[in-house]
Amino acid sequence: MKLVRFGADGKEKPGLIDQDGQLRDLSSVISDIEPQFLSKSALAKLAKIKPEKLPIVKGKKRFGVPVSGVSKFIAIGLNYSDHAAEAGMAIPPEPIIFFKANSSLCGCNDDTIAPKNSKKMDWEIELGIVIGTKAQYVSKKVALQYIAGYCVINDVSEREFQLERGGTWDKGKGCDTFGPVGPWLVTADEIKNPQKLEMWLDVNGEARQRGNTKTMIFDVATIVSKVSEYMTLLPGDIIATGTPPGVGMGMKPKPRYLKVGDVVTCGIEGLGEQQQKIIAWRSVT
Repeated sequence: MKLVRFGADGKEKPGLIDQDGQLRDLSSVISDIEPQFLSKSALAKLAKIKPEKLPIVKGKKRFGVPVSGVSKFIAIGLNYSDHAAEAGMAIPPEPIIFFKANSSLCGCNDDTIAPKNSKKMDWEIELGIVIGTKAQYVSKKVALQYIAGYCVINDVSEREFQLERGGTWDKGKGCDTFGPVGPWLVTADEIKNPQKLEMWLDVNGEARQRGNTKTMIFDVATIVSKVSEYMTLLPGDIIATGTPPGVGMGMKPKPRYLKVGDVVTCGIEGLGEQQQKIIAWRSVT
């Protein structure tokens, strides 16, 4: 299934995308795509619904974050061997774990707001994991069973904030609108091999990132297992799993960063596409 939340920010309704690509309204069945509906049993019940019996939603709609009630937005750094080579950095012996603020979460096509005094905004196409079942100290062997599904994430970053202001990476990762997720949550049963997905990202129509999840240093199962050693993963938690090469920071002969007016388009095989326009800072209410 492809599960979505559609409508104005803060007023999203649950929906699904049928086999013909049409948006169907799920609000007569569930109130929202909430954590309690992400377990295997709950998803199995939703899968029995015949989409043709649900109302078609006409017209172009905004897609919000495809799950509500996210308790944690976790990210993995430096997790692609070809990206590590691009950055001239050693392969980490364990996953690098950091957090993106929940307030950075936004819809897949929402504008990206350049923070005040930003100089080095960057892009990062990433495979997102959505947890479906509470996970504590799970083994790699069974880790995939705890995943509800997958989605596209752009881990928008401000490199000066991240790397030149001291402290942790979180400073450059959690700004408002730095976490576009979606357009939909694709349930795990539809992704037979999460380690064989093509990924791409363009800026203003120019190719920037091209990669494949097969070059992950720590695969999806390892990430879920390792992260569950350090914190309890709850249904609805989102994990961004790292980015392939082609980020602005690593471009030669000198880095290239995002500026107001730029348009970022990105996608992952089987998971859909996103597009964000970079706009000047404004207060988010």
